Amino acid sequence: MDYSKTLSLPKTDFPMRGNLPNREPQMQAAWEEMDIYKQVQERTAGRPSFILHDGPPYANGDIHIGHALNKILKDFIVRYKSMAGFCAPYIPGWDTHGLPIEQAIVNAQGLDRRSIEVNDFRKRCEEYAWSYIDKQRDQFKRLGVRGDWENPYVTLLPEYEANQIRVFGEMAKKGYIYKGLRCVYWSPSSETALADAEIEYKDKRSPSIYVSFQVVDGKGKLDTDTGVVIWTTTPWTLPANLAISLHPELEYSVVKVDDRKFLVASGLLEAAGKEIGWENPEVLATFKGQELEGVLTQHPFYERTSLLILGEHVTLDAGTGCVHTAPGHGEDDFNVGQKYDLGVLCPVDHEGKMTNEAPGFEGLFYEDANKVITEKLKETGALLKLSFFTHSYPHDWRTKKPVIYRATEQWFASIDGFREQMLEAIKNVKWIPHWGETRLANMIADRGDWCISRQRVWGVPIPIFYCKSCNEPIINDLTINHIADLFRKEGSSVWFAREANELVPEGLSCSKCDCKDFRKETDIMDVWFDSGSSHQAVLRERGLSWPADLYLEGSDQYRGWFNSSLSTSVAVYGTAPYKGVLSHGFTLDGEGRKMSKSLGNTIVPQKVIDNMGADILRLWVASVDYQADQRISDAILSQIAEVYRKIRNTFRFLLGNLDGFDPAKDRVDYEQLGELDRYVLAKAAKMVSRVRKAYDDYQFHTVFHAVRNFCVIDLSAFYLDICKDRLYVEAPDSQKRRAAQTVMYDCLVSLVKLVAPLLPHTADEVWAFVPGVEEKSVQLTDMPEANEQHLGFSADEESKWDAFLEVRDEVLKAMEEARRNKVFGNSVDAKLALYPQTEEVAKTLAAMDDLADLFIVADVDLHANTSSAPEEAAQLEGIAVVVSAADGVKCERCRVVKKDVGSRESHASICGRCADIVEEHYAHVTE
Repeated sequence: MDYSKTLSLPKTDFPMRGNLPNREPQMQAAWEEMDIYKQVQERTAGRPSFILHDGPPYANGDIHIGHALNKILKDFIVRYKSMAGFCAPYIPGWDTHGLPIEQAIVNAQGLDRRSIEVNDFRKRCEEYAWSYIDKQRDQFKRLGVRGDWENPYVTLLPEYEANQIRVFGEMAKKGYIYKGLRCVYWSPSSETALADAEIEYKDKRSPSIYVSFQVVDGKGKLDTDTGVVIWTTTPWTLPANLAISLHPELEYSVVKVDDRKFLVASGLLEAAGKEIGWENPEVLATFKGQELEGVLTQHPFYERTSLLILGEHVTLDAGTGCVHTAPGHGEDDFNVGQKYDLGVLCPVDHEGKMTNEAPGFEGLFYEDANKVITEKLKETGALLKLSFFTHSYPHDWRTKKPVIYRATEQWFASIDGFREQMLEAIKNVKWIPHWGETRLANMIADRGDWCISRQRVWGVPIPIFYCKSCNEPIINDLTINHIADLFRKEGSSVWFAREANELVPEGLSCSKCDCKDFRKETDIMDVWFDSGSSHQAVLRERGLSWPADLYLEGSDQYRGWFNSSLSTSVAVYGTAPYKGVLSHGFTLDGEGRKMSKSLGNTIVPQKVIDNMGADILRLWVASVDYQADQRISDAILSQIAEVYRKIRNTFRFLLGNLDGFDPAKDRVDYEQLGELDRYVLAKAAKMVSRVRKAYDDYQFHTVFHAVRNFCVIDLSAFYLDICKDRLYVEAPDSQKRRAAQTVMYDCLVSLVKLVAPLLPHTADEVWAFVPGVEEKSVQLTDMPEANEQHLGFSADEESKWDAFLEVRDEVLKAMEEARRNKVFGNSVDAKLALYPQTEEVAKTLAAMDDLADLFIVADVDLHANTSSAPEEAAQLEGIAVVVSAADGVKCERCRVVKKDVGSRESHASICGRCADIVEEHYAHVTE
């Protein structure tokens, strides 16, 4: 008789290998066909809403690994919430205006931006943006990200622009919008003003010069043969010098060096003197800074004077304590210049070239002017020292080129108008990590007014008209409503297509002079104003709950989207647009280095997906502590793939052994389960509870470890290993076998649902093979709850099994050593002699039934703890073990070495237990 046919061997069509790169697109096509997003929304309609508002990536280029991390994290949360009692729509979005697209068009098409008609250029920019929206949409969908991809929000859409205009108008109505001459960050490479959020710091090599300004009117304090020494790293700003600032409370010394006299702050005399090369400077007199206010010095190369003034911004951190002051090229300089009515001189144009207000240097790019100006200082004898140093310097985050301070007329949002409201609003937000609150609060507390105007064309125009007669800016409810309605109907390009008088509402007149002739503003809004208006243009526009439950972006967005969104929301509505903010770190290579093409250490998401599958990349995201910087490399991904393989094999084993199991009629009641079965169900319930809490806390690495450990340790290496005998040897309908299947079924259903947010492709693939389920997709089910009955497993029983597992781990060490020494081949060929060394171990083993089954061996001989272990025994923690070959013959059916093989004449090659099962099974079948 072929006894193998009486075994219940695993049978399933579920494939052993994932082959994710090929299977995932097939599954995604099925999701598209069934419109899974719509089905999920319909199923969860009426539930409490959970809104994760998507921060818009920029539509320029393929997605990188940071994009993948961000979108996958969002997908984890949205998928979980939709299975956890919420209606969680996800509206993806894109940021589409701004300089990078302008530059891409200019470079790709070889255009001269100034010679092409504005709306022609804007149309090309729009086409470019849409092309990358389509590319990125496909790439995000390939990651398995579920959302309303057919109806995303896009900042260039007319309805979005209309809402942005209304946000601007509300801020203007409250007096928060103004135009003024201010010193702002200016990018010569972009030819536009920049906001703080568009600045990044990189190292730059700069000249370091000490310059003497000769006193021409000492006001009775300083002699005219004294030079006031300044230090600067921007020689190009010296043509704009109008004053020298001293701190009123600092002490200043007049020192004699050789035959010359100089003024420096006493606290910097030693450091500055050493740098300049002074030897033994002699102090002739000292003054408080306030005593020297009004002293006049001669500009080192122009026929004008520079006034000594007082400023609290002067420190002893570096330099000389006498601060070169050019109101056109520095924020502190500008402010102190306003106090002294110095005027504003800014002899640098929008391209960074010196103008005719800097005689002798006209047409020079500002950095090129450094050398020429330094030569001029040498020529006049004003240069005391020239050297170079490398320091952190602000750069345009788009072009990566240095920026300058430049005084220009710009439109601003007055942060002072609602700063305190913002600081109060963030106290009511849940910040993850908690330090996010402090970080943003510090930024807000120190933030200057927001420069919102840009001197470009690809963006939303600032909707302001000017009276041609008196130049009065016109902005009111009438103009804002008219322009918003016009933009909603025709898009913002209408602003550039028509003359001002064709754009103004009918009957508009200047409130100041009653003129009816107007011109229009030509600047566009800062792109951060675009994306910062999304809470209005998306949440309120689409009738979603406001404020959003969560914003989730990289930690760089504290100065970006988190900040601009907070600004517009507090300014208009008095509260934050989000209830919670969750930030993640940056992705580094395997050695902890920043990724860059030049280093060749980038990981491209599409390549990972093509080689391994999206679920492997998603599992990596789940495995890392994303709130800090995280590492990724081919080696790390290979490790993740191995974890995935183990989880998948667990699913495969469970499915294979549930073949023929009907949960509606084959389940075994909890009370009839064995103690081992109930112990595993208790472990499963605790795992469910831990995973649910981890999801609620956005701790996905805890989900990863809990699921992996349960699959690999609790199931594969323990329960399933032990149960193989029941599953393959017992009669198909025996209670022991059905009990194991009941446990496996409950574990399987819980596990598939728990991993569905992380591994949607694999979860749905498994779900198709789970017996007894009605839903077409696991995405249309709810998260499992921790079964209270299973959690009720007694503490004493649980402790007993926990203690046994510790002993079992020790015994397995001895068995592994014996296997290496070829004492046995398969564990069921072995027998164990156990010699407990402590009372606790003896008590633990004595309390367990069927030790041979639990150790998966042929036989176990348990000795009392008073027995001495033989010399050859392996000495382990709390126990000594002798492993030897089992006595008897291998049963052809159960494959275990037994002494009673052949004890039945009718079944000569199998053991007595198998003979009983076969006879009972065939008798039942015959009946």
